Amino acid sequence: MTMMQKFLGATAALALSAGAALAEPALIFDLGGKFDKSFNEAAFNGAKRWADETGNSFREIELQSEAQREQALRRFAESGANPIVMAGFAFADALGQVAADYPDTSFAIIDMVVDQPNVRSVVFNEHEGSYLVGMMAAKASETGTVGFIGGMDIPLIRKFACGYAQGVKAVNPDANVIANMTGTTPAAWNDPVKGSELTKAQISQGADVVYAAAGGTGVGVLQTAADEDILSIGVDSNQNYLHSGKVLTSMMKRVDNAVYQAFSDGAGFETGFNVMGLANGGVGYALDEHNAELVSDSMRSAVDEASNRIASGELVVHDYMSDDSCPALNF
Repeated sequence: MTMMQKFLGATAALALSAGAALAEPALIFDLGGKFDKSFNEAAFNGAKRWADETGNSFREIELQSEAQREQALRRFAESGANPIVMAGFAFADALGQVAADYPDTSFAIIDMVVDQPNVRSVVFNEHEGSYLVGMMAAKASETGTVGFIGGMDIPLIRKFACGYAQGVKAVNPDANVIANMTGTTPAAWNDPVKGSELTKAQISQGADVVYAAAGGTGVGVLQTAADEDILSIGVDSNQNYLHSGKVLTSMMKRVDNAVYQAFSDGAGFETGFNVMGLANGGVGYALDEHNAELVSDSMRSAVDEASNRIASGELVVHDYMSDDSCPALNF
């Protein structure tokens, strides 16, 4: 072997080791698009915050179909991305197939549990945050009828609805809660026209506050609520700004924090089951200049008191996913 060959070999080895040390993290968005102003965008904001603070870059992909889930995971893993974060429960099957094939890659999945040694499963107590905005809906309602519009009809979204209904009933036991789901396929996450239609139907039944937990579909819910001069409640990201003075609040689900933490912890992060709820800042409600005039001091005081009681364990909000039932709402 010539001196030049030795030099080139050493240089290549050094480049490979440096590349491994500087492996870029990757983020895979769920269907509905990166800028859905809700769940996916919250995930992006967490990744962007990490990039802005560190000066590092990350890889990303927006899926166009269900078939791309496993393909995207394998492509990132093969290219050395580490860690790889997935935004959404629907990645569970694909991750279950892929994780074992790449034991040195750290994976994080949001909204589902995948029991693999190299997987961090992050779930949220959405029912706790939904309880708080349900209280606010009941306090703001003048008709005693409020609405909920979910995306895909799955236990996770029923969990939102059930927590919301419990919060409503805690304030007004006689309140009427109307709940509709947009559909039974992933297309339900990105159908603002259907969201608008459901909102109008609920308004015709007397609803004057409507909570949307439907991804991109919720954009149509909030728009129609503003057009029809009723209040809406956003979800996941702070959506108060979308219709200033018309969005009562947003149920904050800190997907951004989950992504930011995974990227910050880096390859080889601690895996296992992570729960983010009121006790650790995982969920909450949004208060800013866009809804300040809608949220009275008494409303805020009552909601904050309930939040503290839930966080301490004194008040337990029933989790629909614990037994597929809801004490405050029939599906």
